[in-house]
This record gives sequence, structure tokens and C-alpha cells, in this order.
Amino acid sequence: MKVKASEYLRTIKPVLVQLRDRLLESYPYVSILASDSTGKNYSVSKTSTSVRMDSTLCGRGFVVKVYDGSSYAEYSFNEIGEDLLEEIEKKIQESLRSLSEELPEGVKRSCYAMLSEEEVVFSDSTEYELDPQEYGDEAILKELTEASLEARAFSEKIIDCQTYASFQKYSKLFLSKNRDMEQTVLWMTCGIAAMASRGEEIKDCYRGFSNLGGAEVLTRLKANVAEVAGVAIELLESEPITPGEYDCICTPEVTGMIVHEAFGHGVEMDMFVKKRAQAEQFVGKQVASELVTMHDGAAAGKEVASYFFDDEGVLAKDTIVIDHGILKAGISDAQSAMYLGTVPTGNGRRESYRRKAYTRMTNTFFEGGKDSLSDMIASIQNGFLLEQAESGMEDPKNWGIQCMVAIAREIKDGKLTGKLYSPIVLTGYVPDLLQSISMVSGEVELGGGGFCGKGYKEWVKVSDGGPYIKARIRLG
Repeated sequence: MKVKASEYLRTIKPVLVQLRDRLLESYPYVSILASDSTGKNYSVSKTSTSVRMDSTLCGRGFVVKVYDGSSYAEYSFNEIGEDLLEEIEKKIQESLRSLSEELPEGVKRSCYAMLSEEEVVFSDSTEYELDPQEYGDEAILKELTEASLEARAFSEKIIDCQTYASFQKYSKLFLSKNRDMEQTVLWMTCGIAAMASRGEEIKDCYRGFSNLGGAEVLTRLKANVAEVAGVAIELLESEPITPGEYDCICTPEVTGMIVHEAFGHGVEMDMFVKKRAQAEQFVGKQVASELVTMHDGAAAGKEVASYFFDDEGVLAKDTIVIDHGILKAGISDAQSAMYLGTVPTGNGRRESYRRKAYTRMTNTFFEGGKDSLSDMIASIQNGFLLEQAESGMEDPKNWGIQCMVAIAREIKDGKLTGKLYSPIVLTGYVPDLLQSISMVSGEVELGGGGFCGKGYKEWVKVSDGGPYIKARIRLG
């Protein structure tokens, strides 16, 4: 079924059209982004059960963008009506005039051409099987509680199990002289974290699940309870790893973390504008193994970061960032693309209507290859299978990477030995890691359980992933 569009935006649209037309009398380019979103977070553990609204997921507001012949400025607000149009128009003009006259010392006014837009009129929504709002809080909590209880009953070593879920349903309307576009998107995520103990030692295992859809994703959580609890207990036998460089196989989840942290942030082209990304110097050059083809784009996959147009009215795309090892292009918002003389890729995203649009990743992943997982394991004499990505840090300027992985399963003479090492720190120089990729599996998996920040703020939903890959990686 298709997600229903916001009745509020449909009702208020004629007023927004009036505002656009009034502003077009003073400015050659005007756009309005209107958003209406709602969402909730759910959590169940041994000691607590909670349901709460989340300000990151909920809100209504508007962003007006105008062009005065040389530069652009924006004005955001959250109240509108026919009786307020004159006041809003006056505030926009006064605010922009003040900005242009009072630039801080050392800040120069940038000059840009006017955005070029083809005429686009459409309205579309994503699909779902089970609407979380219609399903209801009680039913969602019941499923989470059952999963938590099942994990706690798995073994006396499981001391607690937290289960959680989140969803967001948002509608956005984009109006300009040539564009009249509406979109409605629903995504939902859930996860399970089981904690096992032996004496004072505590280990945990986590699995997250996500979809571009609704509460049907909860079936995946319930199907993985026993596995998560079992791995948490296995981790009680894990040991610290001997630091060194090893042949490694990465699960799709770990591959996704590498794609996101090692290369995704490095090709966000607003970093090119600021001269903070080394990738700018490598466009057209080989940066990875010939087996590597990397995509990013809201239209590149169907996951939590998918949409029909970005927050600047640019249609969603599938951008090939790396093509068989060659860095072909970065991703960009409209303003960065204009500054750099490139075409925007539909990656201009805002945390909310109160925030500026930045270049942000969407669905970021490596393409699949032709190798089987069994052949990849058989090819390793002394190495590891890396599982459960936890966190990562990137350094786009120097192309360094540091990621945390919870599990390294030992491989000896082409076979898994059953021995586990944990925790694991994965480090290295990005081109060295990517150029060492020697095998790539056929299956590709995407996941989007978390949010991505830009400099520890500006949170947006992203997904990443790929196939199993074999690479030479420094572990510690």
C-alpha cells in the first residue's frame, strides 16, 4: 500500500503558492520546502518499557529560498496563513537585507548564477505492509516484549535484553516557478541487544533491522532472537586479538561501515569546497581494486534513506562514485555543485526545516561481485571473518579510518575454527584498504539502523552496506 500524504500540507498548499507568487515579483528565483513529519521511539528491557515522541522525527515547518541576482538566502518559519503572508514576506525581505549589509569582517559575499530547473510536477509515496500508527503502540510493545523475554529465557547467562523500534512518516512539498512536487515516505527500524555475563564479565551482541516500509520489519527482529542471545554467550569466550595486518572477510554490515566511513564522507563535495577532502585530488584516478564499484543515491536502493527528491528540489539519483576502482564523481548539494561547476546529485539534506542543507550520504554501498562466501573463507590461511560493526571515525583530509567491530571469527587453513576475538579496532589508509580487496561476493545487503551526523550534529537517516568482501586489513 502507498503511504497517505499529509492532509495538513495539502490544505496549506494554496497559501504556499500565493507566497511563492508574491515573492517571485521581487526575486527571480524562489523555492519553498514544506515538511510535516511524525515518529516515535519504543524500548523494552528487563527494567523499563517506554514510548516517546522524538523531536528529531517530528515537526512542521517551511524554508523559503530566494535569489537576488547574485546570491541565495534562506528563511525558515513554522506558522503560515493567508493573514500572515504580508508579514512573512516583510520578514524575509528585512532579514535578507540585514544579512547582506552586515557580513562579518573577513567574510566575502559569494556570487552565483540562478538555479536552472526543468519543469517537474508529480506526487508519489513509498509503500508499506503494516502502518505502525495503525498497528498501535500496544501491539508494537507486545512484540518487543516477547522478543526481550525470549532472549532472557534463552540461558541463565543472559542477564538482560533490550529491544527497540523507531519509525518516521514524513511528507514534503517543494514549490518553485517550475516545480510542484510532493513526496511521502515511511521507514521503520528495530533492534535487539542481548547482554550475557560470567562473573563480573559482561558481553553483548546487537543486531539491527530496517526497511523502507512499516512494522512488518518486526518479524525480522523476532526471527533473530536466539542467534543474538547465542552470540552474546559465545563472546564470553572471546580473547583480545594480536595486533597486525590480516586477510579478512567483512560481512555486508562491516562492508557498509567501511564504505560509509572510509569513502562516503570523503566524497561529500561540500568538503571539496572547503578543501577538507583528499578525494578531490583523485577524481579520475584509481583509488580501489578493479572489483570495487560504489554507489550512493536516494534512488540507488530502497532503504531508510530513499526519497523522491532532496530538500533542495533535486530529483533523487543513483550516483556511481567509484567505477571498477576509478573515482568518477562525488556527491553534492545544489549550492556546492554550483560553486564547483558540477551537476547536483540530489544529496542536499536538512536535519529539519530549521537547518541548512548539507551534502549528505543516502544509500551508500559497493556492488556485488562473483565470488561465494565459502570460496572466500577457503582462500584464507590465517585471517578473520569480521562481524557486527559498531562505530567509525573518518578523516577525509588525510584519508585515515578507524572503526570498531565487535567480533573477529578466526579462520585457519580455509576453515572457521570457532574461536572469537573481541573487541576489534580496524584502522588504515583508505586507498590501501580498498585496493587490497581481492574477492567480492554476489549478494548485497543494505541496512540503516542509525543516523549520521555532520560534525557531531545535523543528524539524518542513512543506509549502507554491500557484499562480503575479502581485503587486507590492519586490526588491533
